[in-house]
Amino acid sequence: MAGSFFIIGMIILTQTVVGILGNFSLLCSYIILHVTGYRLRSTDLILKHLIVANSLVLLCKGVPQTMAVFGWKHILSDCGCKLLFFLHRVGRGVSIGSICLLSVFQVITISPRSSRWAVLKVTAPKYMVLSLFLCWILQMLVNVIFLFHITGKWSDKNITKEKDFGYCSSGLTDKTQHALHAALLLFPDVLCLGLTLWAGSSMVLILYRHKQQVQRIRRTDASSRSSPESRATKTILLLGSTFVYFYILSSICQVLLALFDQPSRFLVDITIIIAACFPTVSPFLLMSQNSSVQRLYLAWIRNAKSLLL
Repeated sequence: MAGSFFIIGMIILTQTVVGILGNFSLLCSYIILHVTGYRLRSTDLILKHLIVANSLVLLCKGVPQTMAVFGWKHILSDCGCKLLFFLHRVGRGVSIGSICLLSVFQVITISPRSSRWAVLKVTAPKYMVLSLFLCWILQMLVNVIFLFHITGKWSDKNITKEKDFGYCSSGLTDKTQHALHAALLLFPDVLCLGLTLWAGSSMVLILYRHKQQVQRIRRTDASSRSSPESRATKTILLLGSTFVYFYILSSICQVLLALFDQPSRFLVDITIIIAACFPTVSPFLLMSQNSSVQRLYLAWIRNAKSLLL
């Protein structure tokens, strides 16, 4: 049993280190490209917020959970535990919101000029900063509830029933109150997930119609695939589908956690591993699809080789 917990701890540690390095390097790449005069797309601002949110998820959950798996459960005070859990939930919510905003803005960007979304092509980018700001504020307000229910291992509160989350615990409320809290927390997630699925299906339909038009005027498919809008749309579709897949798996685990008053350590750890998959994988998906970032990395590698030689 100790061996399985050691393996789980190493998986969480590897996810955390790889994910943080991936997100940090991608964020540095965007900053360098911006400083050097590269014209970033309007959706790149959303991607920066997504990177920050993913980093919060990995730092505030992966690091303390790794310590808890290896036996260091009592290193956080009550306030520290509340803050980490709160920041993790905010980062998770902003990550979901960023994927939603990214998908919706891309649908507006690639929509035909004859569509009903044409009027939003000019006005939508103006509201991007406000939308991201509201996303952060909304998640802070919704998840402030965890500041009252999450306690650290050092807490002196006399709680008769609690759920153990490794480095933190949560006092069990009555079922009616628990249901209200769950509904409050799920509503933004379900709304964002629904908009993401709608935007993804709309992007697929727009790309399909565009391909049909290209075939009718006897052009090669390469002209469609090589357009910047088409490449960006396919990248966002790949990112969105990856997010939906891991979100569904994570939601299933969250439901299982909610069903048990005392969930097993194995279930808690597996839930954390699945929840950390998207923040870990997403920066590498974006790197693989962004030619400007790839050229920047190749330049770094050439410079490093020249210095070593």
